Amino acid sequence: MAATTGSTEEELREQVVRVGRAMWERGLVSANDGNVSVRLTDGSVLCTPTGVSKGFMTADMLPVVALDGTTLRGSLRPSSEVLMHLRAYLEDPGVGAVVHAHPLYATAFAIKGEALTGLMMPESVVAMPEVPLAPYATPSTQEVPDSIAPFVRTHTGCLLEHHGALTWGPDLMTAYLAMERLEYSAQITVLTRQIDGERQLSPERVAAVRHRFNIPTP
Repeated sequence: MAATTGSTEEELREQVVRVGRAMWERGLVSANDGNVSVRLTDGSVLCTPTGVSKGFMTADMLPVVALDGTTLRGSLRPSSEVLMHLRAYLEDPGVGAVVHAHPLYATAFAIKGEALTGLMMPESVVAMPEVPLAPYATPSTQEVPDSIAPFVRTHTGCLLEHHGALTWGPDLMTAYLAMERLEYSAQITVLTRQIDGERQLSPERVAAVRHRFNIPTP
């Protein structure tokens, strides 16, 4: 829970609102889609409510839930999708924030059923070498958190088959930027395929990047 140390609940509420607005402005969500959560210092979770546009939230709208999903505070109900957020926190105590969105290009890959595994740029090797595909799960059921559980400790995000994408990190900004990077990787993949130019870095180049940045070989 070190990720939230030094941030008051009031500060975190404002951060969630700003991240929600950024997601909406960048087209990572539309209408009432998506949700954001952050772990508070007492172990409870601040999250976005159901049925509210992420571009028009206010700090007082955000409910607080326990790790078992019980609502502790707030007049608005949390999204039913908070279950997959809570599973991420339970799987890895180092997770401090979770972001769920429906970014256009990444969601197209999720619908297609294709993970993002291309290593076309050094930045991908360093920051997000693979975005796995979590198998389809019926919304608002235990299938959803079960589908993402295998990836929490080994990755920073995943595609949700026929649904969207989920990212996580030690703090809210890291989790949000992971979503931006995930969508960028999907966009680059689509564009390079359109010009018949999809090329991977050679194994030697990948190894050199990993050596330079002290990244263990998977």
